[in-house]
Amino acid sequence: MKKALVAVAALAALLLVSACEAPEQVDDPVSCASGEASGQGSSAQANAVNEWIKRYQIACARAAVAYASSGSGAGVTAFLAGTGDFAGTDAVLSDADQASAATRCGGAPAVHLPLVIGPIALAYNVAGVGDLRLTPATIAKIFAGEVTTWNDKAVAGDNPRMVLPATPIRTVHREDTSGTTANFTRFLAGTAGWPFATGSAWPAPGGLGVRGSDRLAAAIARTDGAIGYVEASYARVNELTTARVGDSRGDFAPPTDEAAATAVASAKPAGDGDLRLEFDYDDLYGGAYPLVQVTYEVICKRGASAVARGFLSYAASPAGQAAASGAGYAPLPDTLREQVSAAVAGLR
Repeated sequence: MKKALVAVAALAALLLVSACEAPEQVDDPVSCASGEASGQGSSAQANAVNEWIKRYQIACARAAVAYASSGSGAGVTAFLAGTGDFAGTDAVLSDADQASAATRCGGAPAVHLPLVIGPIALAYNVAGVGDLRLTPATIAKIFAGEVTTWNDKAVAGDNPRMVLPATPIRTVHREDTSGTTANFTRFLAGTAGWPFATGSAWPAPGGLGVRGSDRLAAAIARTDGAIGYVEASYARVNELTTARVGDSRGDFAPPTDEAAATAVASAKPAGDGDLRLEFDYDDLYGGAYPLVQVTYEVICKRGASAVARGFLSYAASPAGQAAASGAGYAPLPDTLREQVSAAVAGLR
């Protein structure tokens, strides 16, 4: 018996040594690398990124990846300052930031890799109200402070067969700079004549401001009459009721992954070799949910670490997108996923 145990132990040790010497793989052709990589930024994508990190590190024992959910604005600022390998942002870099990124990247450009997509949910908490429908015009009036009660004629016009209470509307928005805010205000400007600025800082007066997607969802959950915008996975995790959003054709779609993916499939890359996506809200395919968010990983086209390249390659793979779907996000449409994979393969 003792000889048998010794033989088994020796065989196990041999297998362990062989495994350590063999090249590690994550769903060929995505290869592992030894070392560290780090990123920071968008809290909207944090659940997907954490799932990628967990799975990638299980398969790639010699790689360590870290991600700080600090918000898109803070993530971009840190990246431009030279901190970490990539930034997660729900809004594309401004022209000024693009110039700063080229300096940070040693003269090479920074590229946008759309890796996480999903609907921005309009989550609300109004006793007795379910299956709420809202047009972009009504949404804009609510967040501009022009519609202040839930039985206002604008809300009633969107929901003609619903009994609405006179509960005061309490809007909740992001207090910190946020790519979700940038996408939300861009949607309002593109569909509803939004009278305020667009961008990552909330522009309208009034309402409750909170920091981070998780706190925003929690604020809605505890506030009667509340409505706010949040990446849909946070609404699902917190079991918040969400509204259907109208499109230019007068159809109302729920914030499902499938409806968001339909909208993203209609978007076009900027056309300059980068994968920044541009939306035409009046030209979305039928059944598309128009209020969507694309989260990009911004990384230097030259000088990216091997671990960062391997990690992002896994994120863009079918397995990585399946993991994101399991974490509550919409997988990238196949054509876009292939474009992202090719862009990651072009990093050096």
